[in-house]
Amino acid sequence: MRSIPVDTTALTFVCVAPPRPKLANQETGEVKIDRDGKTVFTAGLSAADEMGRVELVNVSLSKDPEITVGQIVRPVGLVAAPWDREINGRLRWGIAYRAADIVPAALSSAPPADADGSASANAA
Repeated sequence: MRSIPVDTTALTFVCVAPPRPKLANQETGEVKIDRDGKTVFTAGLSAADEMGRVELVNVSLSKDPEITVGQIVRPVGLVAAPWDREINGRLRWGIAYRAADIVPAALSSAPPADADGSASANAA
């Protein structure tokens, strides 16, 4: 799956659904784990641009971010990955979002990180 870096500089993110473990199987309740054996969490965020347009996005990450509903946050290393698959005979598609971390906006004075969570080389 190809990942596309997301420029978050012109967006304001607010946590609208608390972080929770992502399910690998809805029927059994099996929790999804990443390649390193860590639990994958999902947080619901609203993303608003300068024109007031708002999108709701679920962002996955391999840690439990310390954020709460209503808090202004900043996803670190946010990437988007288009997907498609056939489910019950119907083609379904969408965009999956993943971040290295989601931090409160008050803590966002650090330089932006790349998708792998490392500090960006372009940071002054």
